Amino acid sequence: MRHPFALPTPTGVHRRQLAKESSVTSKTPATAVRAGAATVYGYPRQGQNRELKKAVEGYWKGRVGADALRETARDLRRANWRQLADAGITEVPTGDFSYYDHVLDTSVMVGAVPARHRAAVEADPLDGYFAMARGTQEVPPLEMTKWFDTNYHYLVPELGPDTVFTADSSQQVAQFEEARALGHTARPVLVGPVTYLLLAKPAPGVAAGFDPLALLDRLLPVYARVLADLRAAGAEWVQLDEPALVQDRTPAELNAAARAYRELGAAADRPKLLVASYFDRLGEALAVLAKGPVDGLALDFTGAAAANLDDLAAVGGLPGKRLVAGVVNGRNIWINDFEKSLATLGTLLGLAGSVDVAASCSLLHVPLDASAERDIDPQVRRWLAFARQKTAEIATLARGLARGTDAIAAELAANRADLAARANSSVTRDPAVRARTAAVTDADGRRSQPYGRRAPAQHTRLGLPLLPTTTIGSFPQTAELRTARADLRAGRTDTAGYEDRIRAEIREVLAFQEKAGIDVLVHGEPERNDMVQYFAEQLTGYLATQHGWVQSYGTRYVRPPVLAGDISRPDPMTVRWTTYAQTQTAKPVKGMLTGPVTMLAWSFVRDDQPLADTARQVALALRDEVNDLEAAGTSVIQVDEPALRETLPLRGADQAAYLAWATESFRLTTAGVRPDTQIHTHMCYAEFGDIVEAIGDLDADVISLEAARSHMQVADELSGAGYPREVGPGVWDIHSPRIPSVDEASALLRKGLEAIPAERLWVNPDCGLKTRAWPETRASLENLVEAARLVRAEVGAEGSGAV
Repeated sequence: MRHPFALPTPTGVHRRQLAKESSVTSKTPATAVRAGAATVYGYPRQGQNRELKKAVEGYWKGRVGADALRETARDLRRANWRQLADAGITEVPTGDFSYYDHVLDTSVMVGAVPARHRAAVEADPLDGYFAMARGTQEVPPLEMTKWFDTNYHYLVPELGPDTVFTADSSQQVAQFEEARALGHTARPVLVGPVTYLLLAKPAPGVAAGFDPLALLDRLLPVYARVLADLRAAGAEWVQLDEPALVQDRTPAELNAAARAYRELGAAADRPKLLVASYFDRLGEALAVLAKGPVDGLALDFTGAAAANLDDLAAVGGLPGKRLVAGVVNGRNIWINDFEKSLATLGTLLGLAGSVDVAASCSLLHVPLDASAERDIDPQVRRWLAFARQKTAEIATLARGLARGTDAIAAELAANRADLAARANSSVTRDPAVRARTAAVTDADGRRSQPYGRRAPAQHTRLGLPLLPTTTIGSFPQTAELRTARADLRAGRTDTAGYEDRIRAEIREVLAFQEKAGIDVLVHGEPERNDMVQYFAEQLTGYLATQHGWVQSYGTRYVRPPVLAGDISRPDPMTVRWTTYAQTQTAKPVKGMLTGPVTMLAWSFVRDDQPLADTARQVALALRDEVNDLEAAGTSVIQVDEPALRETLPLRGADQAAYLAWATESFRLTTAGVRPDTQIHTHMCYAEFGDIVEAIGDLDADVISLEAARSHMQVADELSGAGYPREVGPGVWDIHSPRIPSVDEASALLRKGLEAIPAERLWVNPDCGLKTRAWPETRASLENLVEAARLVRAEVGAEGSGAV
């Protein structure tokens, strides 16, 4: 079966035409890699104006045909390769482009299509692919979770003892040949087999205890076939990404990695193998890979992964092999320190047969072009490096490595000046903020009463039934709302007119919730553009971008703000609209805030001070907001921390210190309220089992979590850990267009009740409803409320108060 996104392989006149067009822009012929090459592992997919998002969503709505979608994708790939070549990148990646997710693409490549989706994939590969990602009304999608410690979401492979793998290299071969026809030296990039299996989960219905890694011997021949196909197409090198090996791994898992690369390395018809890791140090896996029959390693040398330098020396380096050195941070947006990177590269020259220069990971995690940010002060903009600027940095460092520092003397001088300007700027330091932070005591992070004493006071104040219903915060952001904000920015409407529109939206959202029978209401957040950006724009120390889009999942893109200096809150940020909403209803309306860890995780943080110090600054600013909400009469305040698990360090040895300051910052935000004020938090789309103790350390009164796609797994995990507080495991997967039936939501609630007693169980969706449309929102929430009523009756507590 041809891959759903594969264009016909360019041949004949078409291939010659591509080569002719490329001769004007491509600076590097399709020749072998040399020492001192400049490369990247991946590049932003969306295009300058999010063309990919618009084309894919247009396809879903029937406005864009399949051929037009594929042509848009091909144009974006060609533009990316051209930009890379023009910047001086001498070896471009292929296969990193995806319509939705590269892990899902890998599942297609190896034939790991869940049984419930096979008919759809066979009927129409493109629609079947999107059904795996998003689900249909009849069939649920694959589970989605975070890609290591980033905000990128991947689709979790579902595997079982009966899984049969089959090779489909059409997408990888087509994209490689596409780049070659344009005259580029290209290196296909694949998710490595070990990481793929370590990211996978047992398929629904598979007996407990099944380990997907047991399928390695079955998977390796499929990878060998794909590698052989790429070699036959002319690929000299293929990159196999194994980021899972930077985590703590058992001896059995390390042995599996060794076995995998012994087998793949022994194949006669393979290309050269470059095994890549990123996000942290390789640790024990470094020796496994360095001594294996692979031809090169790509290592991260930024942040915690800087330890790879000493570790590489300790294992004897990579004599006669290629080393791709990730010395430019691919996850943050600050300019590189050229002198520091050159010193690292100089040391590495003695540890490998050849040393090439790269970013630390795919540039998928940063925006496209800082030069487009015209609203940022030009001096500050010089401190920023988005994807295009990072490729220029990589090329400069490669040139300096190959030719000596005299060849880049002007760039070195400019870099030194920019680094000094940032270090000495008043933008970065506020003495008052630093004095307040230094004065924080342990008592500031403790509620005045323990949960057992404050819970009855909250129940008395709120008067909620068993299984109370609520939502996570946001309601659909309609085209009309987005237009109203755009009109305000452009001056087409005045502030009074815009605020009238917001008030009308709040009244409509409240009226619907009351009619549906929801117990704790939200105002719907119609005034907010994003759960982090909205607050960043009102806090000192943050910079907001206009075009800094980064993919979060599928067609969902966010604009992470830039945390450039010390943080404070000049004025209340949410009190006005929350208070207005409360005047429109007798039911409690939640105040909605984004927590300090998530404010950091979903921003580009400063790299000139410890994260714990920055978190404490943000927490104090948010504490002022929490206290003002309470003073205005808000009885329920939700402080969302969906990124608490996401930001957990990948190595166990680093996790305790992180969790200590992360949970402290949450308590510092919320601990100043009265006992009868109920504090909620929310987390979603992550693996929570290994942070259950930290969830308890937050000391929130109620936590709502994603649970629908993972079949209430988190409820069992919390119960197993003896979690004593109230929990709202989600019963509606809001990242799918499916409308859950009453029976489906009821079944999930009953499963939740097996782990959490009724007096501590809430009923809510998995996440906010910003991305959903009103028709599905109405139907789904009505079904959710009806499910709560049915199950409430079953437990014999219809209308009773929670205790």
